[in-house]
Amino acid sequence: MGSRRDFIKLSAMATGSLMVPNILHANHRALTKTNNLAKKPIVISTWNHGLKANKVAWDILKNGGSALDAAELGVRIVESDPNNMSVGIGGRPDRDGTVSLDACIMDHQSNCGAVAYLQHIENPISVARKVMEKTPHVMLAGDGALQFALENGFKKTNLLTKEAVREWKEWLKQSEYKPKINVENHDTIGMLTLDAEGNLAGSCTTSGMAYKLPGRVGDSPIIGAGLFVDGDVGAACATGVGEAVIRIAGSSIIVELMRSGATPQEACDEGVNRIIKKHKNLNNLQVGFLALDKAGNVGASSVFAGFDYAIHTSNKEELIEATFQKQWE
Repeated sequence: MGSRRDFIKLSAMATGSLMVPNILHANHRALTKTNNLAKKPIVISTWNHGLKANKVAWDILKNGGSALDAAELGVRIVESDPNNMSVGIGGRPDRDGTVSLDACIMDHQSNCGAVAYLQHIENPISVARKVMEKTPHVMLAGDGALQFALENGFKKTNLLTKEAVREWKEWLKQSEYKPKINVENHDTIGMLTLDAEGNLAGSCTTSGMAYKLPGRVGDSPIIGAGLFVDGDVGAACATGVGEAVIRIAGSSIIVELMRSGATPQEACDEGVNRIIKKHKNLNNLQVGFLALDKAGNVGASSVFAGFDYAIHTSNKEELIEATFQKQWE
């Protein structure tokens, strides 16, 4: 007769053997649920500036290009648009009048790169990719990131436009730091891509909160907060007040919820609800999550109404209003 210890060990093994099929079944259920989207390729991105970014990414994807190339080159067009005042050149400065940029990129094999507090370089997303591909590191910041960019052929650019200077000088009259919900003064472009081979990638890039303290870094360049990709499950990105996203490791939470069986929509809703639970004061606190699973299903959710995302597939190209969890008070 076996000992009590042997019995417990056998019982644990039996329980484990029962749990594994259940977990696999939950994952299969999540990845086979559809929301009438074309399966692949597909590109989604945050806010209305995602429409033109998606066009660039889609041209790459429809011709058999990689999800990683699409994720990088799609957001570059927004970084290079001086009229967009929340990303790249033309981004609103910190309270000292300096523009600093944050970005990260990640592929389906968990390769990732990021730059934070990068100045004078128009396309931080491409510097982030260089960090991923040419160094043993994940993130470079500040002067180190700038030095690396210059050594790899990037050119110094004046990122501060006349319009940004005019708004900054107007802000200085009151010097009141108060983010405005859905006015894109603290937003990013986050992009998630699924290519014809079934590979996922994502990118995230921003000039950060307008008139922030010099040196402030939000969620956008932080793998697991502003962006997370798991090639076996799905990808997620975040937008809005970065401090709130960092507090819950937002994008990684979304992906882990999908791994546990949640659909992208269910995962985004739960991520937003965690933001709400962690903050007693929701005044001017907008956060939105965007998610894409390996099967091509999409989810999007935000704290308050107003967050929208762009989608491009073989049969759809439009801007869609995300669900939201809280009514304006």
